[in-house]
Amino acid sequence: MIFSRKKSVDVLEETSIINKETEGLSQGQIVRRRFFRHKGAMISIVFLTAIIVFVYSSLKMKIFGITYPGWWKYTIEDLPPLELGVCKDGLVGCPTLSLRPEFLGGNGISLGEHPFGQDDIGRDYFALVMRGAQRSLMVTFVIGFIGGTIGTVVGAISGFYRGIVDSVLMRFTDFIITIPTIIIGSVIGFHFGNLGVGFLAFYLGLFAWTGLSRLVRGEFLTLREREFVDAARVAGATNRRIIFKHILPNAVGIIIVSVTLLMSGAILLETALSYLGFGVVSPDVSLGSLISQYQESFTTRPWLFWYPGLFIISIALSINFIGDGLRDAFDPRQRRRITKKDRERAVRLKREAAQK
Repeated sequence: MIFSRKKSVDVLEETSIINKETEGLSQGQIVRRRFFRHKGAMISIVFLTAIIVFVYSSLKMKIFGITYPGWWKYTIEDLPPLELGVCKDGLVGCPTLSLRPEFLGGNGISLGEHPFGQDDIGRDYFALVMRGAQRSLMVTFVIGFIGGTIGTVVGAISGFYRGIVDSVLMRFTDFIITIPTIIIGSVIGFHFGNLGVGFLAFYLGLFAWTGLSRLVRGEFLTLREREFVDAARVAGATNRRIIFKHILPNAVGIIIVSVTLLMSGAILLETALSYLGFGVVSPDVSLGSLISQYQESFTTRPWLFWYPGLFIISIALSINFIGDGLRDAFDPRQRRRITKKDRERAVRLKREAAQK
């Protein structure tokens, strides 16, 4: 009984501290404050941003007719001679990247001529990995945007109007869900993979919205029965205004979180398709196609797998951690751990309020 009473007092104290911290703040400010306090999400944002800047600034690119020079000297079309004498056991094309300082017995920190090594015909593997990461990131964001848009629209219409509209849309969604994703992706990749990575990502995004649409539908079914929706109807608001001005802002949390999970799954889907030969096709490359192309060299030259795999894992984990932080920020039921600094701040706010 004493323990239960002490626990209740602690819960009331924590609730009081949280209320003091969020007093006078809007919902958006509260969400931002919660998100910025999620260390994993903030580290992942910085890390993912660094990867994007590093990858897209490395190679020469042409966007809207304007050529942007990259800081790396090789491209995927260059064929420098294979480096000899830098590998053991008679192998060629070994990485020249050195991360061990000289005072620890290494060769110092340097990139060398080919930091990630060379492939079978001498192409610089660093340039290949950078181009592959560019293509995989493009697929990730395009699928996230298209799948998120379609899933939100379908789920919102289905959950708001219900009835025959809901039945038709959800049966169509169920039909797509019953087809394995890898089969849909393989068919799309076989027919449209040769059109470029942009078309491949676009067509994959047309079938990546099903899970999100069901989540949005469930959220709309709940929110449409709330009092603020009834008040908007009494005030004469149209269905369009109720959807976009009243319900959708309250469902944005689950939408954002689901889209981040969709994006992390998109890069894994593209990797799997490219590994099976149904994704990005030659002469273009992606991280999955690099792993597939050099799978027979795993036992002799494992670095041809290390670097594409490292980028795949890093991008997917970063997006997942960002989604985890967004989930905690938007979920009002999440209880944050109260630190000593929070308690001191709450006591200071109480004293200031008492003095006034």
